[in-house]
Amino acid sequence: MQNTSINYSLYAITAPAANLTTQVQQAIDGGITMLQIREKNCTTKRLIELAYPILNLCRNAGIPCIIDDDVEAARVLGADGVHVGQRDMKVQQAREILDDKAIIGTSAHNVAEAVAAEKAGATYLGCGAVFHTSTKHDATLLPYAVLCDIRKAVSIPVVAIGGITAHNIPQLYSSGIDGVAVVSAVFGQPDVTRAARELHELTNPFQKKEQRL
Repeated sequence: MQNTSINYSLYAITAPAANLTTQVQQAIDGGITMLQIREKNCTTKRLIELAYPILNLCRNAGIPCIIDDDVEAARVLGADGVHVGQRDMKVQQAREILDDKAIIGTSAHNVAEAVAAEKAGATYLGCGAVFHTSTKHDATLLPYAVLCDIRKAVSIPVVAIGGITAHNIPQLYSSGIDGVAVVSAVFGQPDVTRAARELHELTNPFQKKEQRL
């Protein structure tokens, strides 16, 4: 994306589904501000096929669309960027494969990882799990105090992830973070548009923050 300002307030992450393209359009209609396509058990070729129409939906809506972990798929698709975990490709390597304008997100579970990621050139940090989550069974809870410490330690945007719902988002307002990343709170709901719209309203306090690459 050419825009130097990104709204991380309602960052939706996909879950595998037969009607995923339709669900993404519904989520866009509900007001998500960013999308990550996550397909852990998918070849790069299949991921490219799956992501292509979704990427076009996001482009038409003017929201960033990034790929989880698969840098090659992101490069071929011309996606806005990629998210790499601590055990995935290094931030510097992903940056070299993509370009200076690409969004390169990574995970951070403590202040040391957060500071190192910023120095390595990460665009934003995903931090969690802030609440108990059923999406990642091996996720370790990130204490609220550590989330606040991470926010204070870096200048790049910080997004909370893990077990976030419409009921607990307000608990994160005072942390100073830039947004929340959700999976089941949007894509696991019977009415995706309605769920996204409710979360969009609840993330207004995050939207008031100015975020720059």
